Amino acid sequence: MYICVCKGVTDTAIREAVCQGADRMRDLKVRLGVSEQCGICAIYAQEVLEQALIQKTAPRHHLT
Repeated sequence: MYICVCKGVTDTAIREAVCQGADRMRDLKVRLGVSEQCGICAIYAQEVLEQALIQKTAPRHHLT
């Protein structure tokens, strides 16, 4: 789903950026251009960022 229409940034792109080390909105702005123009996407980008960070740090259970 598109999060930032101005820059064409999807939720998948934000999640990939988090996997590559982004952990703040500033990182998303630098890497992807999120909220650089109109700023309407900022709240949605923040939500995706927070969800991705939670998923990244959640313990993974492996079946053995």
